[in-house]
Amino acid sequence: MAAKVALVTGSSGLVGSETAIYLANHGWTVHGVDNNMRADFFGPDGDTTPNLARVRESAPGFVHHDVDIRNRARIVELVGETRPALIVHAAAQPSHDLAASRPVDDFEVNAVGTLTLLEAARRECPESPFVFLSTNKVYGDAPNEIPLVELETRWDYADDEFRDGVGEELRIDRTLHSLFGASKAAADLLVQEYGRYFDMPTVCFRGGCLTGPHHAGVELHGFLAYLAKAVREGLPYRVYGHKAKQVRDNLHSLDVCRAVVAFADNPRPGAVYNLGGGRENSVSMIEAIERFEDLYGKKLEWEYLEEPRVGDHVCYISDLTRLRGDYPAWEVSVSLDEIFEQFGAAALARA
Repeated sequence: MAAKVALVTGSSGLVGSETAIYLANHGWTVHGVDNNMRADFFGPDGDTTPNLARVRESAPGFVHHDVDIRNRARIVELVGETRPALIVHAAAQPSHDLAASRPVDDFEVNAVGTLTLLEAARRECPESPFVFLSTNKVYGDAPNEIPLVELETRWDYADDEFRDGVGEELRIDRTLHSLFGASKAAADLLVQEYGRYFDMPTVCFRGGCLTGPHHAGVELHGFLAYLAKAVREGLPYRVYGHKAKQVRDNLHSLDVCRAVVAFADNPRPGAVYNLGGGRENSVSMIEAIERFEDLYGKKLEWEYLEEPRVGDHVCYISDLTRLRGDYPAWEVSVSLDEIFEQFGAAALARA
């Protein structure tokens, strides 16, 4: 029997590459779409060429397509040619900060590119699960309205109601997003609407910090990956506001892949889930710096700036209750300790 076909956009980025490899090693024929736009966005440090080489080596039967997600004619043609049984849309302009200097590129990639892919799917394979890698930035700075308490090394929620983190019922409008958050919110709503209006099996996974040692971290994107690089290579590092106690939860790319497959195996229309590491995988900036300093045996020279990034979350932990309820077999399988250990092992492999 012929292998099922999957189409993965952003297939040279962290989530896209890991998904392509995971699917290819679980019986899928994977077509990847990526034109290394990260190198344009972030310069040489954002270059995903090494990741593409890793995918080609690790994903049996992988087919690469050097296509810009904004190329509507080619995207529509490619979906028609491959008729995928699963679409994983991970292509994005991913930086909260960069969007402000390139707002048109940001919106065309994140929102219009998503619309192009959705419409191609509706025409050619409307029954195929459509997985969109959204972001917690769709909530804008609404999470900052949740009362917080200051602890020694981190901020935390003051109310036990939020012990498990931020849920999907939090509003996404009437709040400051950053232009990146706005373009991803537009895409998020489109994915939901195609699910509900056209009864297509779509899901928005609103990611926290999705991470792993193959992440091409840069200063404006990729919290743990870039921090690891800064400590390891002695790079200057800047922390923006919140007393360096801002908190993020972190989910390993393997667990993102497992969530993708869980939905593909049991899809539903217009689904929305927060996708992160939860409280157990949460870490503050100060805590992460200390852990990497211990891991690499080096001190980080970092500069503190009082002014926080616009729309930045002070404390964000993903409430995974809805995802776990609908997909009880899915769980966070890679702990925060293991994530840090993998960054250490990757550094040794490079030496």
